[in-house]
Amino acid sequence: MNSFNQFNLNEKNIMRLKEMGITAPTDIQSEVIPLILEGHDVIAQAQTGSGKTYGFLLPLLEKIHIEDPSVQALIVAPTRELALQLTAELERLSEEVSVLAVYGGKDVQQQVKKLDKTQVVIGTPGRLLDHMRRGTIDLSNVSSLVLDEADQMLHFGFFEDVETIVRSTPNVKQMALFSATLPSDINKLAYKFMRHPKQVRIQTKGRTVEEIEQFVVETTDRKKQEALRKVVKETQPFLGIVFCRTKRRVSKLYGELKAMGYQVDELHGDLSQKKREKVMEQFREAKVQLLVATDVASRGLDVEGVTHVYNYDIPQDVESYIHRIGRTGRAGDDGVAITFTAPKDQQMLAAIEKGISQKLKRKQL
Repeated sequence: MNSFNQFNLNEKNIMRLKEMGITAPTDIQSEVIPLILEGHDVIAQAQTGSGKTYGFLLPLLEKIHIEDPSVQALIVAPTRELALQLTAELERLSEEVSVLAVYGGKDVQQQVKKLDKTQVVIGTPGRLLDHMRRGTIDLSNVSSLVLDEADQMLHFGFFEDVETIVRSTPNVKQMALFSATLPSDINKLAYKFMRHPKQVRIQTKGRTVEEIEQFVVETTDRKKQEALRKVVKETQPFLGIVFCRTKRRVSKLYGELKAMGYQVDELHGDLSQKKREKVMEQFREAKVQLLVATDVASRGLDVEGVTHVYNYDIPQDVESYIHRIGRTGRAGDDGVAITFTAPKDQQMLAAIEKGISQKLKRKQL
């Protein structure tokens, strides 16, 4: 399909897409939109940057009854960043549908006041459970349920919470599950709650975004920071994300780079929500060139212009590697991912190369 007109979407939504410069559906949208419009449950596997967000938001909008103020659709996301991003995209698509992002770090009572007149709730598992325990959210009228980035919810340990949330929605509803990878636990969850789901898998080269150039820089723990500075100088990123394994390592590297005069900031779970939002705003506006972050930033951050990802610490598994490097090379743009490895990382590097079915090029400084 080469036009959104062929999906029989609301004309207003098609016009809004055109105003946003979006005229042709991506592969995942072409596969998923008709299935959801027809009422099927869907399990969709696609990498970050494939356009899956509009794959479920567009058909979901078609099913909202504007005159009904109750919660009709629920989207569960692993991080507040992703919840906020999805909320912003839905608000761009429609001014008529009322949407609310529900996540930790915001005043609960403010959310409670708005929930009475919200038709689409987009929330993180912890805060959704909080509202359910308080009795401040009514999910009895939910007809559409989307689990976005399902494998990351498993990675963050939210799966029992997600099961509880799913059980709290009506038995008769439409479910869609989107994930970059499909571990066995995800499939078990899907088939436990879904009705004859249609599977959609959008293949990408080597299980990673094919537009991304990937390199390895071999160094030592002692020389790693010097290697990073050399690589940043050589590659000249417009916007770059530097991933570290822990909050402590993020703060240490951030402090040292800042002291050397780099335009840099940090992002991790210990920051207040207000601070996190300010950091992301400055990064999106390119007032910050390098963002030093933990894996909390590897999902749900769709920032235009991220040209480089630097894995300062090697990811702990293949899925984390895929999600991290997916922050660049989005929507067909070029991207570069550089992973720094010490001798002790060779086993993990071999596992990543096996998992993505390709040998990563070694980059000499």
